[in-house]
Amino acid sequence: MGIYVVKRIFLALVTILFVIGFTFMLMNTVPGGPFLGEKAISARVLAELETKYGLDKPLPVQLKNYLVSLLHGDMGVSLKMQKNRPVLTIIGEMFPTSAKIGAIALVWAILAGVGFGCLAAYTRGRWEDSLLQVVTTLGIAFPNFVSATVFLVCFAGGAFHIFPTTGLNRGAISYVLPCFTLGLVPMCSIARYTRSSMLDVLNKEYIKTARAYGHSIPKIIFKYALRNALIPVVTYLGPITASILTGGFVVETVFNIPGLGRYFIQSISNRDYPLIMGTTIFFASLVIILSFGVDILYKVIDPRIQFSNEVS
Repeated sequence: MGIYVVKRIFLALVTILFVIGFTFMLMNTVPGGPFLGEKAISARVLAELETKYGLDKPLPVQLKNYLVSLLHGDMGVSLKMQKNRPVLTIIGEMFPTSAKIGAIALVWAILAGVGFGCLAAYTRGRWEDSLLQVVTTLGIAFPNFVSATVFLVCFAGGAFHIFPTTGLNRGAISYVLPCFTLGLVPMCSIARYTRSSMLDVLNKEYIKTARAYGHSIPKIIFKYALRNALIPVVTYLGPITASILTGGFVVETVFNIPGLGRYFIQSISNRDYPLIMGTTIFFASLVIILSFGVDILYKVIDPRIQFSNEVS
């Protein structure tokens, strides 16, 4: 186990370095810059700004300087979005909003997805199963920006003005549409994974034995079958949890939510290089940490699972 953890940490560091290098190269390949906006500035002022923020140096030198600063916990300052404010401060202020929406969306997606998946497996071949299959297929087929727009038009405007159109200023009701939209695709995917895995587990010998002993169907599903059926679902939860907890770029943009996801999109449009780098590193680190957490969770769900460095 110890060797496995060390190997994963090493691979995580290599992955982060690759993300930093690739993002830095891609960011500087795009034409334009943070100081080239609607207001024209003189060449002298532009040169002074580039010198002040170190953008006048060759790209390899800029990358080296950024890595050195990063090792000291400094991600630089925003060049345009919130001028001269530390990127770490911006992330610290914006991420809690994204995380709150993501956490609510994740909880309902897991609970509803696992529940619907178990129900579909239990009613296999009946109308309930067919209806759930249609609903989950449609939920996966429509991307977030389509679902968000439809829900916004149907339930926040027109005849059904139930929820607020933008922002989070009206308390708990403001979270309903963004959280529902953000968790819809994961919920449908979890339901399909759970159904497929549950059907496979229900055909195992130990489940047939439990039936022969006269145990009720709910007890068989939730006590004996669900634990093993959740292992494929847990595999999916790692990346999807990271995606949800970052707030969903599209959802935050459509509902005008001041979260980190919307700021990330705006930083790209404004060529705010330090903010682009900081948010990208933060998101990548979150994905890596959650993926590692999922691997450890395998052991909790099924102690029989062994990592490649463990002796069988």
